Amino acid sequence: MAAFIANARMYAVTPEVEEAWKALLGHVFAMAGTDFDYVPYPAPQPLEVLWEREDLGCVFMCGYPIAFQLSAVVPIAAPIPAGPWAGGKPLYRSDLIVRADSPFQRIEDTFGHRIGWTVEHSHSGFNALRHHLLAYRTPDRPTLYAQVRGNLVTARGILDKVLAGEIDVGPLDAYWHDLIRAHRPDLTDGIRVIGSTGMAPIPSFVAVPGLPAETVLRLKAAFAAAHRQPWFADLAATLRLQGFAAVEQDDFATTLAWDREARDRGYPTIA
Repeated sequence: MAAFIANARMYAVTPEVEEAWKALLGHVFAMAGTDFDYVPYPAPQPLEVLWEREDLGCVFMCGYPIAFQLSAVVPIAAPIPAGPWAGGKPLYRSDLIVRADSPFQRIEDTFGHRIGWTVEHSHSGFNALRHHLLAYRTPDRPTLYAQVRGNLVTARGILDKVLAGEIDVGPLDAYWHDLIRAHRPDLTDGIRVIGSTGMAPIPSFVAVPGLPAETVLRLKAAFAAAHRQPWFADLAATLRLQGFAAVEQDDFATTLAWDREARDRGYPTIA
């Protein structure tokens, strides 16, 4: 078989967490009878460049580019976060965060102030937030914010800008938030959650279509069975995981629907 790579950058929030992902993937690959090279790809390198590689064997990808097929990939499996909000399913939401010492208690309180988003091809950092804000727009109030800071690129970029007081509110991938709060509470002690978006399909491990279909099926089965293995519990505690679910392209229909609804209602970008 040609050489393929693995990477968990999207949820490798600290070096310790990345080591746990590497260990977990190594176990899954052994169960599936395959092996990929784990290739580090630290921020701020753009994920879009990683996702365009022709040797993706098992790499986390956001649901938005999967849904829109912005890169030619085959979904394999998605994490089931341990947070109770996930309901034991491969779902996530975006937490809407503000500084802990800010006066804002509800998302409505932030209207007329400053909001930030990551990149337009991000579900948690853009699409979910835009869909959430649709409910608050009216013909008399089509613009909700006095200032919008876009292209902050990553969840960490949102967190840093909120903490620095450069934006008043922004969206954090709730699973990423759970991980960073567990492993770097010094970064999250200064923020509060004032609301959350609806639930949607969480980012998935994907492969390029060139990965043999039989290998994809073995990987799906191995991920789905991971929670029953003796090595899983310790790694799951570090990774805030309940397990994994095999996923298909059609599982990302919610992502498409939220984008379509925002565009149909004249809200292509956050304002």
